[in-house]
Formats: sequence, C-alpha cells, structure tokens
Amino acid sequence: MENDTITAIEGLYVGHAQLDGIPSGCTVILPDNGATAGVDIRGGAPGTFGADTLNPLNLVEKVNGLFFSGGSAFGLSVADGVRRHLKERNIGFDTGHGVVPIVAGAIIFDLGVNKTGTYPGADLALTACRNVSSQPVEEGSAGAGTGATVGKLFGFERCMKGGVGSSLIVGASGLKVGALMVVNAFGEIFDPGTGVKIAGARKSPDSLELVETVPALMKMTGFRGGFPAGEGTVIGVIATNALLNKVQLTKVAQMAHDGLARTIYPVHTQYDGDAVFALSCGTLEEFEVSFIGALAVMAAEQAILRAVRKARGLHGVPAVSSFEF
Repeated sequence: MENDTITAIEGLYVGHAQLDGIPSGCTVILPDNGATAGVDIRGGAPGTFGADTLNPLNLVEKVNGLFFSGGSAFGLSVADGVRRHLKERNIGFDTGHGVVPIVAGAIIFDLGVNKTGTYPGADLALTACRNVSSQPVEEGSAGAGTGATVGKLFGFERCMKGGVGSSLIVGASGLKVGALMVVNAFGEIFDPGTGVKIAGARKSPDSLELVETVPALMKMTGFRGGFPAGEGTVIGVIATNALLNKVQLTKVAQMAHDGLARTIYPVHTQYDGDAVFALSCGTLEEFEVSFIGALAVMAAEQAILRAVRKARGLHGVPAVSSFEF
C-alpha cells in the first residue's frame, strides 16, 4: 500500500494508543537520531511541553520525541512515558553525565467527551512508543484524535467529531513535506478547494443540519459564555526530508498555520491552543525555506480535512460520515 502520510519521510515513526473504553488517547512521533525542530504557537490557550526548548535562541537543536495527547493539562504527563522509553534506549542529549531525552508536545481539551476522570499518561505513552511504525498513519478517531471535536461556536452539545489526519506532499528532486494534525477546533472546517463547510456547529443537539454560521454571527454580540480555555485546539507537526535549522523550521511552522486559516473558521481564538511543530529529518539542501513553507500549508490543509473525513461518531457526537451532502 502506498504511504501518503507523514511516515513516508524516511526515519520518522508514528504510534497511537487509546485508553481502553475511554474516548481519549495519545500520539507519539519518534525520529531516528533526533530531528532539528521548531514551533509556532498561535492559539490563545496553548497547552504545550518543551516548546521553549525549540526557541532558535536556545541551546538544544534536536528533539528525540514529540507527542500529542488528549486529557487537557493532565495529558502533559505523556511526556514522562516518552522520556522513559527514550532513556531506556540511551537516546537523548548528551550532558556529559548521561543522556537526557528531549521531548516536546502539546495537548487538546477532550474533557467534553471524556468525563471519566482517567486521562492519557506515562503508561499509555509507553504503549504508543511501542506501537510506532513507518507504516501509513492510522487516521480519524485514533490516538490523540480519539476524543477530538470541532464546531463548538454555539456550545459543545452541537459540535461534530474531529480526529487526527496525516498527509504527504512530494516535490521535485525527492523533496517530501508531510503533516500530522490533531483537529479539535473551536471553529468549523471548510474545504478550501470548494469553499464548502464539511464539519461544524449543528442547528440543535439532535440535528444533522449545519448552521449557516456567518448570518448567525452577525446577530450575536459574542460567543456563548462558559468555554474552558483551550476547549478548541489544532495541534500538529510538519516534517520534511530537507535539511533545515531551527530558525528555518520556526518559519515553516509559522507558515503552516496558513493551512489552519484556510480550513478552519474562526481559528486562533482565545478558546484555541493552536500550535504547529516542524521537524527536519533529512539531508536535502537545495530547497529554500519559503518554498518548503508553502508546501507545508498544503500538507496541513490536507491533513486537517482527512482528520474530520475519517473520524467516526462518538458518544452522540456525529462525524462527517453521518452526513449526506
């Protein structure tokens, strides 16, 4: 089977794990020998781990592992499991007194569907690490996308199912740019190729008919109150086999947010924790950073659309597959 996901980039491995019977999970990305990394955070309510390490002004160049998790802030403990997995294999930053695995990641708020009080943590992360593979990434309601939802402008009870999606753009001379996105947006999802809304707020909790959002917004003075910070979030990663440094990867991550803006409305709100990481996993040197960034926009768009189209309905939250257009 042809691999048209991010794991088609050589040396990059992705693994998912879900809690048993609970709508939440985590996703782990492990690059061979680490990967130079950057990040750009645009949402008003981010939940990230290790992001400051990736600042171009700071010392460490590479990450050894990247994770995305449900569970809101509780899901940040996934980092402990990823670190443990790497430490057991002597993978990390050499301090001269032993290795310290460099791990970064981000979380989504999925507590609207997971009310059990049990969240992804270190043990689940170890399972995801054991599951890593270079095979095509499982998409939809998997890993960190298990409890993801979209279209919460008029309240959670009228939302639709989000998920995790991945894509691959293949350019000239062997260039590859891939994306993996966990789509848990406050806003609604549009196909930029057609302008058609494919997922969003429904007219009522029992309806499969979508709201005409813009006319509705024109009659409002604000969104309905009571949203927890970070209830919506799109988090993800761009990876390439081009050789880029931290400054360049930060720019790629920055440009990739245009893929979010082209597919999600509204995006980067105070209710979102939108964050995009970028990884360099190869040695191709002839490609200019803005060109790679432009391909990253395309990859992010495709991954977001695939996430919602491949999701399955969950706990009364319908998926795109429930609709007929």
